[in-house]
Amino acid sequence: MNYPHPLIAREGWPFLIVAFIASVICSLFGWVLPFVLTGLAFLFILQFFRDPPRAIAGGDSLAIIAPADGRVIAIEECDDPWLSRRALKISVFMNVFNVHSNRSPIDGEVRQVTYHPGRFFNAALAKASTENERCAMHLVGTEGQDVTCVQVAGLVARRVLNYMEPGKKLERGERYGFIRFGSRVDLYLPTDVRVLATVGDKVLASSTLLAEFAKAAPDA
Repeated sequence: MNYPHPLIAREGWPFLIVAFIASVICSLFGWVLPFVLTGLAFLFILQFFRDPPRAIAGGDSLAIIAPADGRVIAIEECDDPWLSRRALKISVFMNVFNVHSNRSPIDGEVRQVTYHPGRFFNAALAKASTENERCAMHLVGTEGQDVTCVQVAGLVARRVLNYMEPGKKLERGERYGFIRFGSRVDLYLPTDVRVLATVGDKVLASSTLLAEFAKAAPDA
């Protein structure tokens, strides 16, 4: 089932309700400064939890799209600690002003979801990938390609949310989780992918192509 687009992510509703009630109370008692602060908090939460619908980039099974809004901060070959293989890692860093819904980078099936507790370093730092709280999702593409999609908590982000279970089928661009208040997503891809992004690029979840899988060799 695809996630409906109410414009404001469901994860933000409790925060919005609390901020709204606090603002109303401050208004009723005539507390000017607290009213202004709670009003600003409400507006910040509103923009943080926005969840707009997006056009889906790529038209075939080879396309790999951005799983999150943000900026590409790393493209490097390294070890995939979740699947014990060499991989090409693309990391997207989300600041507090980015949309924080996470979306599937490929069409595929969820094979495993693994949560790992950890610390809360700045998510822009390289060590965040190995030391911060994180949740890894192993996807297998329609042609057998392995992709590890890792949600990484950050300095302010203290809650990684992944709603998937093994066996779940995901379509490219389908929403699968959320990270609250600043973080990153690491994609571990096969080393033979064709990378289309560069470090420093600003990307949009679902709408930006990051890479393409290599075409399968024709049968002899």
